[in-house]
Amino acid sequence: MSRWRTVVIENRSKLDLKINNICVRGNDNVKFVNLSEIDTLILESTSISITSALLCELVKQKVKVIFCDEKHLPLFEVTPYYDSYDSVTRIQKQFLWSNETREKLWTEIVKEKIKNQMNILKKYDKSEYKLLEKYIQEVEHNDSTNREGHAAKVYFNALFGKDFTRNSESSINIGLNYGYQILLSQFSKEIVQNGYLTQIGIHHKNQFNKFNLCSDLMEPFRPVVDEICYLANFEKFDKDEKHKVLEMFKKKIKIDNGNFYLVDAIKIYVKSVFKVLDENKLEFLKVCDEF
Repeated sequence: MSRWRTVVIENRSKLDLKINNICVRGNDNVKFVNLSEIDTLILESTSISITSALLCELVKQKVKVIFCDEKHLPLFEVTPYYDSYDSVTRIQKQFLWSNETREKLWTEIVKEKIKNQMNILKKYDKSEYKLLEKYIQEVEHNDSTNREGHAAKVYFNALFGKDFTRNSESSINIGLNYGYQILLSQFSKEIVQNGYLTQIGIHHKNQFNKFNLCSDLMEPFRPVVDEICYLANFEKFDKDEKHKVLEMFKKKIKIDNGNFYLVDAIKIYVKSVFKVLDENKLEFLKVCDEF
């Protein structure tokens, strides 16, 4: 059975395992969710308790578990030690990835990111899409001229206004960051399941970032979150707004000659990236044709 549900627990409750189900005990009710249906479990309150038996089973069944802080924002996730039978072999390969292939791949990732940003602007009749179209043509090897950064400034100002900056504490930025964190977690899950280390990136190399590779690979998918936040135009960011952002998991994406939900599209894309890196052949890369 394909896992398709993102389950969010918001209020004080106790979670335990009961016959392959999550048993959620609230103040005055008990609910059950079958583990086979769940792809991601988000615990939004620090007043939630969960048994170790349930956590172990969630990890065994490859369910991503995300814990939130007192502000109800993602803080950390559960990652298994071993999630691929040949992870040692794959990690050895990861350390041997050629710099040339990494740089060529990063060049394509940047182009895809700008292309998807351009398509969002074009979809909503923003004339600035023409400038992003130009930037795609100007991307040099390893994005040495930082077309990604130039495109981002034009793109965000076109979507959210000339005064918008990513450093402000606006509701839109909180929404973007929330969505990006959930998206990054999904990439982390796929990378680990494929047997690789999230810390060793192809472009991001921050020694304090445990998710360098996730940050690299997720770039072309960020516009999925951007579009939701643009349409919602958040004036506050509470429970309902979080649910709106999580609708990204209902999004159908064209990739590999088919239409797939976001989670499945990420699986296809991530597997293709590792094939590129392991075999030094860029033609194996599978990218999104359309959101």
